[in-house]
Amino acid sequence: MVLEGYRARVAPYVARLSRPFLRWTPNALSTLALSLAVAAGGVAALVRWTTPFLFLAVAGLVFLSGLFDVIDGHVARATGRASARGDLLDHVFDRYADLAIVVGLAVSGYADPVLALLALVSLLLTSYMGTQAQAVGQGRLYGGLLSRTDRLLVLALATFLEFDWSLPWPWAPSHPWERFAAFGVSFTVLDVAFAYFVIAGQWTAVARAIRVYRALPPSS
Repeated sequence: MVLEGYRARVAPYVARLSRPFLRWTPNALSTLALSLAVAAGGVAALVRWTTPFLFLAVAGLVFLSGLFDVIDGHVARATGRASARGDLLDHVFDRYADLAIVVGLAVSGYADPVLALLALVSLLLTSYMGTQAQAVGQGRLYGGLLSRTDRLLVLALATFLEFDWSLPWPWAPSHPWERFAAFGVSFTVLDVAFAYFVIAGQWTAVARAIRVYRALPPSS
C-alpha cells in the first residue's frame, strides 16, 4: 500500500472536510488526533477484560485520529499558521499516537506482544528515516511501502476485521487464535497486520536511508 501517492487526488476532499475546522488552531487539531489515538489504545486494551465488540470502537477511533492528523496540516497551510513549532509538535504527537495504539492492541490479547514490539520498532524507524532526510536538507520523505496513512488505514481495517471475525458468525471459530489451526498455524488478523508492518516498515526505512545517502554529496 502506498497511499501517499494519492495525496494530490484526495486534496480537494481534504479541503472540504477541513472547512468546518478552519477556526481551530492546528495545534488543537493535532491534540485531538493524539487524544483519539490514546483513546483507541485504551479501548483496545480493555478488550482483554471485556469483549471483542470493542474493536469496532477502536477501528472508528483510529480512523478519526488519522483523519484529524490530515486535517491539522491542511488547516495550518490554508490559514497561514504553519510553523516549525507546529511541525515539530505534529511529529511528536504522531509518534506517541503510534505508541498508544500499538501498545493497546498488544495488551488486548489478540496480538502477539513480541510481534507488536517489532512492528512498533519498524514504525518508529520508518518515521525516523523520513524526518532524518529533512534534518540533512533533503526534505521530508513520505515514500515507501508504509507511510503513516498506510498504517493507520491498515490498523483501522485490521481492528474492524478482528471485531467482525470474533462475532458468532458461521465462518468464525469460537476463538480467534484458532482461526487457522487447520493449517497448522495460529495467528489473528492483528498478527498479520503487525507482520506486514515489520516487513514493509523495515523495507521502507532502509529504502529511505539509501535514497537520502545517495542524494548527499560525497565526503571529501
